[in-house]
Amino acid sequence: MKQKGHTIIPVHPKAETVHGEKGYATLEEIPVNVDVVDFFINSELVSRNVDRAIAIGAKAIWLQLGVIDQESVQRAEQAGLTAIMDRCPAIEYGKR
Repeated sequence: MKQKGHTIIPVHPKAETVHGEKGYATLEEIPVNVDVVDFFINSELVSRNVDRAIAIGAKAIWLQLGVIDQESVQRAEQAGLTAIMDRCPAIEYGKR
Protein backbone atom coordinates (compact mmCIF):
# COMPACT_ATOMS: atom_id res chain seq x y z
CA MET A 1 0.00 0.00 0.00
CA LYS A 2 2.83 2.36 0.86
CA GLN A 3 4.40 1.72 -2.56
CA LYS A 4 1.10 2.78 -4.14
CA GLY A 5 1.33 6.17 -2.42
CA HIS A 6 -0.89 5.50 0.58
CA THR A 7 0.05 6.74 4.04
CA ILE A 8 0.14 3.88 6.50
CA ILE A 9 -0.48 4.51 10.20
CA PRO A 10 0.09 1.42 12.34
CA VAL A 11 -2.24 0.85 15.29
CA HIS A 12 -1.24 -1.63 17.96
CA PRO A 13 -1.57 -1.57 21.77
CA LYS A 14 2.23 -1.31 22.03
CA ALA A 15 2.24 1.64 19.57
CA GLU A 16 5.22 0.20 17.74
CA THR A 17 6.85 1.78 14.70
CA VAL A 18 6.24 -0.30 11.56
CA HIS A 19 8.15 0.20 8.30
CA GLY A 20 9.36 3.53 9.61
CA GLU A 21 5.86 4.80 10.40
CA LYS A 22 4.98 5.95 13.93
CA GLY A 23 2.45 3.68 15.57
CA TYR A 24 -0.45 4.59 17.83
CA ALA A 25 -2.02 2.52 20.60
CA THR A 26 -5.60 3.20 19.45
CA LEU A 27 -7.45 4.57 16.44
CA GLU A 28 -8.59 7.49 18.57
CA GLU A 29 -4.98 8.64 19.07
CA ILE A 30 -4.31 9.16 15.35
CA PRO A 31 -3.96 12.94 14.87
CA VAL A 32 -5.18 13.04 11.24
CA ASN A 33 -8.30 11.99 9.36
CA VAL A 34 -8.39 8.30 8.45
CA ASP A 35 -9.73 7.15 5.11
CA VAL A 36 -9.53 3.36 5.52
CA VAL A 37 -9.03 1.14 8.55
CA ASP A 38 -7.42 -2.09 7.32
CA PHE A 39 -7.99 -4.93 9.78
CA PHE A 40 -5.10 -7.36 10.29
CA ILE A 41 -6.70 -8.86 13.41
CA ASN A 42 -8.63 -11.94 14.52
CA SER A 43 -12.25 -11.89 13.47
CA GLU A 44 -13.31 -11.86 17.14
CA LEU A 45 -11.74 -8.39 17.57
CA VAL A 46 -13.40 -6.77 14.57
CA SER A 47 -16.69 -5.67 16.14
CA ARG A 48 -15.33 -3.30 18.78
CA ASN A 49 -12.77 -1.91 16.35
CA VAL A 50 -15.37 -1.26 13.65
CA ASP A 51 -17.21 0.82 16.23
CA ARG A 52 -13.98 2.78 16.76
CA ALA A 53 -13.53 3.24 12.99
CA ILE A 54 -17.07 4.62 12.79
CA ALA A 55 -16.45 6.91 15.78
CA ILE A 56 -13.30 8.46 14.28
CA GLY A 57 -15.06 9.15 10.98
CA ALA A 58 -13.22 6.66 8.79
CA LYS A 59 -14.61 6.42 5.27
CA ALA A 60 -14.08 2.68 4.87
CA ILE A 61 -13.09 -0.54 6.57
CA TRP A 62 -11.15 -3.37 4.96
CA LEU A 63 -11.11 -6.83 6.52
CA GLN A 64 -8.15 -8.85 5.26
CA LEU A 65 -8.29 -12.39 3.88
CA GLY A 66 -9.78 -14.69 6.49
CA VAL A 67 -11.11 -11.85 8.64
CA ILE A 68 -14.87 -12.40 8.68
CA ASP A 69 -17.56 -10.48 10.58
CA GLN A 70 -20.71 -9.95 8.52
CA GLU A 71 -22.57 -8.12 11.31
CA SER A 72 -19.77 -5.57 11.69
CA VAL A 73 -19.63 -5.05 7.93
CA GLN A 74 -23.38 -4.39 7.89
CA ARG A 75 -23.06 -1.99 10.84
CA ALA A 76 -20.27 -0.10 9.07
CA GLU A 77 -22.30 0.13 5.87
CA GLN A 78 -25.34 1.37 7.79
CA ALA A 79 -23.09 4.09 9.24
CA GLY A 80 -22.13 5.13 5.70
CA LEU A 81 -18.71 3.47 5.40
CA THR A 82 -17.58 1.40 2.47
CA ALA A 83 -16.86 -2.10 3.78
CA ILE A 84 -14.75 -4.80 2.17
CA MET A 85 -14.37 -8.24 3.74
CA ASP A 86 -12.12 -11.25 3.18
CA ARG A 87 -9.97 -9.58 0.49
CA CYS A 88 -6.39 -8.35 0.27
CA PRO A 89 -5.56 -4.87 -1.08
CA ALA A 90 -2.31 -6.11 -2.63
CA ILE A 91 -4.19 -8.77 -4.58
CA GLU A 92 -6.90 -6.31 -5.61
CA TYR A 93 -4.29 -3.80 -6.83
CA GLY A 94 -2.68 -6.59 -8.85
CA LYS A 95 -5.96 -7.07 -10.75
CA ARG A 96 -5.80 -3.52 -12.11
